[in-house]
Amino acid sequence: MGSSAPASELERRPEETLRASAVSRSFEGVRALQDVTLELHRHEVVGLVGPNGAGKSTLVNVLTGFDLPSSGTVELRGREITRWSAHRRTRSGLARTFQHSRSFRALSVRENIEVAALGVGVRGREARRRADALLERLGLTDLAGTRADALAQGDERRLGVARALVTEPAFVLMDEPAAGLPEAEVPEFVEVVRSVRDDHRAGVLLIDHNMALVMGVCDRIHVL
Repeated sequence: MGSSAPASELERRPEETLRASAVSRSFEGVRALQDVTLELHRHEVVGLVGPNGAGKSTLVNVLTGFDLPSSGTVELRGREITRWSAHRRTRSGLARTFQHSRSFRALSVRENIEVAALGVGVRGREARRRADALLERLGLTDLAGTRADALAQGDERRLGVARALVTEPAFVLMDEPAAGLPEAEVPEFVEVVRSVRDDHRAGVLLIDHNMALVMGVCDRIHVL
């Protein structure tokens, strides 16, 4: 498990919590999620594990507004957001990474980060300041001018994290962020996830099949 102290009582208050309550999701009669209840607090990493088809990615989509639940509710920082759009959730402090890259392939690493900042209304000098800080923190400074389609797998994964963090979220949901990484790069990515928790003081929901990553960084594990 991660070495950081668990989220403090202050960080467990409703206004510092992302919560799914009795969430279900069906697709044409097939139940992908059934009565899932989960809480994520600031400054902790929670692993979400389960077999393929258990509904892990579906839950992330429901939490982030890319899909709507058939029943149940989602709350963010004390407010029900079940029917909110993904964009509104992002502007309210909820970010995510994706299994497959959503970066703009023809843009540079820096440009990709600054474009993500536009999603929360940040531009100009402030967008550049945030991008500079993340480039340094995530070890991407030397690649700032490199096109996204020329990145190695590990660097592309770090770019995905940077695009999420530039919005300065309270919570980050990571959907298989280490997929495709060489095993030798996993320890380095453990440190990336820890930095989201410890330096940004964000809550992280982590889905990954790499148990070395999950066990190396998670404070708690939720099984679907």
